[in-house]
Amino acid sequence: MRVVTSGKRKTAIAVAVLTEGSGKVTVNKKPYDKLHLFDSLKLQEPLRIAGQVLGKINFDIAVNVRRGGEKSQIEAARLAIARALVEATKSRELHDAFMTYDRSLLVADVRRKEAYKPGDSKARAKRQTSYR
Repeated sequence: MRVVTSGKRKTAIAVAVLTEGSGKVTVNKKPYDKLHLFDSLKLQEPLRIAGQVLGKINFDIAVNVRRGGEKSQIEAARLAIARALVEATKSRELHDAFMTYDRSLLVADVRRKEAYKPGDSKARAKRQTSYR
């Protein structure tokens, strides 16, 4: 069995390939536990929830992330992992557990940076003028 899913955050794009295996998770060919502490904890969230709902996870997940910043890449990878687990197991219970814990595990955050406005150095607040 092979499941391919994707996740996006800002400009980061992650593609997760889930295959049957022993539970090994890699991000850009590196084990996820070799990342920074909070980044690896962020990636553990869907795996721990799936472990609580389903029991042992017998899947290897290889995530390839490109573009975007470091934190956006982690968010995109997290989304791709959660989607892959739900698609592979076809478990409604797991889907509901993800949605209850954090909706952003299955639904992409579509917010983008607002464009700068003409003649200004910022997106929103205009320069104030005083006519005195």
